[in-house]
Amino acid sequence: MKFIDLYPDDVKLELGTVHFSAESIIRYAEKFDPQPFHLDAEAARNSVFEGLCASGWQTSASWMKCFLAYWEREVKRLISEGVQPPKLGPSPGFRNMKWHRPVYAGDDITYFATMIASRPLASRPGTFLNTTLNEGENQNGETVVSFESSVLEFE
Repeated sequence: MKFIDLYPDDVKLELGTVHFSAESIIRYAEKFDPQPFHLDAEAARNSVFEGLCASGWQTSASWMKCFLAYWEREVKRLISEGVQPPKLGPSPGFRNMKWHRPVYAGDDITYFATMIASRPLASRPGTFLNTTLNEGENQNGETVVSFESSVLEFE
């Protein structure tokens, strides 16, 4: 069964929710994005963000964490129902990444994926390129991150 057969292009999949604590924001920033508004609450209050906020990269990486956990659960579910899960491979990339609004300490971000295209690759018979619109929304329903990504699928 192909991914698009399981999740048609009008289905918005809810992948999971991540809580962004001050500690997780600072821990991520110390390793990967050491800007003052990600590292120090006082410095953040005096920045354009007016509060400690997560790196956009952290909000994007958290989408991937949720997708992988979702997909692991889905594979188990499909197998238990006697359905052969799609064989997903690596991603050739993403585009149109936008960080719409800050993710502040204390925010809960729920992540989604919606299939927007699937096409066979002429250069590799039996291989498809799936494209999804991926989004994260805060607890108020406001979009904080969006991007399109592609993933290979093999028959």
